[in-house]
Amino acid sequence: MYATTGRRRVGRISAAILAAFAAVATSSSGPVSAETLRQALSAAYKYNPRIDAERARLRATDEEVARANSGYRPNVSASADVGVQSTYTKPPSLSNGTTTPSGYAINLSQNLFNGFQTTNAVNEAEAAVRAGRETLRDVERAVLLEAVTAYMDVVRDQAVVRLQENNLRVLARELKATQDRFAVGEVTRTDVAQAEARRAGATSSLDAARANLKSSRATYERVVGNPPNGVADPGPPDRFVPNSLDASIAVGEQENALIVAALYREQAARYTVERIRGELLPTAQLDAQWGERYGSSKTLDESEQGSITGRISIPIYEGGEVYARVRQAKHTHVSRLQEIEQVRTEVRAAVIASWSRLQAAQAQVQSDRAQVSASQTALTGVREEEKVGQRTLLDVLNAEQELLNAQVQQVTNERNLVVAGYTLLSAIGRLEAERLGVASYVYEPEVHYEEVRRKWFGLSITHEDGRREHFDAWNAHVEAKPYK
Repeated sequence: MYATTGRRRVGRISAAILAAFAAVATSSSGPVSAETLRQALSAAYKYNPRIDAERARLRATDEEVARANSGYRPNVSASADVGVQSTYTKPPSLSNGTTTPSGYAINLSQNLFNGFQTTNAVNEAEAAVRAGRETLRDVERAVLLEAVTAYMDVVRDQAVVRLQENNLRVLARELKATQDRFAVGEVTRTDVAQAEARRAGATSSLDAARANLKSSRATYERVVGNPPNGVADPGPPDRFVPNSLDASIAVGEQENALIVAALYREQAARYTVERIRGELLPTAQLDAQWGERYGSSKTLDESEQGSITGRISIPIYEGGEVYARVRQAKHTHVSRLQEIEQVRTEVRAAVIASWSRLQAAQAQVQSDRAQVSASQTALTGVREEEKVGQRTLLDVLNAEQELLNAQVQQVTNERNLVVAGYTLLSAIGRLEAERLGVASYVYEPEVHYEEVRRKWFGLSITHEDGRREHFDAWNAHVEAKPYK
């Protein structure tokens, strides 16, 4: 009679385990008011300081075009002087005495031809700007992928914590039931020790799961800018993923920001060679001056003077320094060509690896679902067999642990499936806020570029949000932009 009662008690506990695990699996999708992945990506795109820093760096690169364009413009300067002059001659003359000569002059210098240095400098700077835009795209891609990973880590770790909490509750009840059975002689001290060991292990696993969740939440807040609030599994980005490996490779070779940036850097290196070569060509310059002098002598009270001068300069030999810089620039250009091939190879390898991980994750999720289903069936069978004495308490504990392991593995691989999908998008160059439709606004680097590329005057700068900062020469200060 005691054995039958004990078996029924274990059977009820095992049934409770199945029900609890089912409840955890059902609730893993998160609350109704969950923060969506789209909201997390939008916040990271808008507020992440790494992206802000790269945008500021690109705006600084824009100014290189303005600097290069200054070579087309005149240089204008003004000067003024005043002094005291004493003149004494023998024999004495009318010019003897003390005067206070003064005057001013305005000078203008205009480049007419400088061996195409300015033209090539502008082209070089524009290529650098385009490379900088692609670098910004790559930084945005990296941050968005980091945000996806952080989001899914929180989803996974929250589910694991719930599974471990439920497992601990079930094992605590099971330990209590085993202790009661031991008190009436139905089981041995060994059974109690086994139940105690499982509960202690569950406590340790729960502590580790909670620590992992805290770490994931901290990473999420660092990347996204705010603590996670009821995140939920969004599922893989299937509609954005190409339907074959070959298609993925083709897209990656065309759209990956690293490849495009390498192409623009090679273009900039070519213009650098031509710009330096221009220093070996003749230059032509127009100089103009106009000024007035006062009190130059006792006999001359005021005079005006103006001149316009054309000057041609032909370099003959400058010690070999320019030739050395041309050769150096050519070597740099060759290096940029090799970098293109290197980046293409790396991108291709990254696409293949990402595609393989995605395919593996899809297969693993399918296997995990089958494993969880089989483990649930096995646990039910072990419970029934334990009722008739064909299984022991240890068999039931092992079956429960196998089901828990299968469910944790399923949660982990579902996380891996989502991350693998977005990693593939990252590798082919399509993990972009605008393409995914996750941003409330899209940063447009062309706006600042057009504002400054032909700018003649001004010390203030414009931030991406339209704010203007005016720099004091003695106390330059920029108010820090809040990170949400």
